[in-house]
Amino acid sequence: MRTRMNSAVLALAILMPFAAGSQDTATTAAVATAKASDAAVLGTVVFFREKKFAGAAVSYKVRENGFELCKLSSGTFCSVQVPAGKHEYVVHSEAKDVLTLEIEPGETYYVVGGLSIGFIAGRPNLSPSDKGTFEGMKAKLKDKTGQNLNSSDNEEKEEKK
Repeated sequence: MRTRMNSAVLALAILMPFAAGSQDTATTAAVATAKASDAAVLGTVVFFREKKFAGAAVSYKVRENGFELCKLSSGTFCSVQVPAGKHEYVVHSEAKDVLTLEIEPGETYYVVGGLSIGFIAGRPNLSPSDKGTFEGMKAKLKDKTGQNLNSSDNEEKEEKK
């Protein structure tokens, strides 16, 4: 039962930005009400990447179960609300990195994105971080929450690279 509810909340959290433009107001209100009532079972994950000259041209997408959550480039951050439970966040270019987090309801988790040297391109990686580290650089970071997700233009650009 809990797994089914977690899956439903995750689907709502991921599809919420698309719901407003494609459904009538009654359905949108019902989804918003469901999301508000499930707020007690959600946690927040903040992904961020320090602004650096080295690797500034490289950006990568953070995904979970094939769904794009955000795109991290140098000097950006994004936050997502996810249901409590185990989550695996994936980033990849020529190599793949997976970070597993156990999310608790009402808690906020911080994840720093980085790049290591790869054979052809930089290898993205994700590591747990803390609020102090994020707050120390937040003023220099741009909020990219919900921007450029699953757009066909971005997919075409990545295929050409």
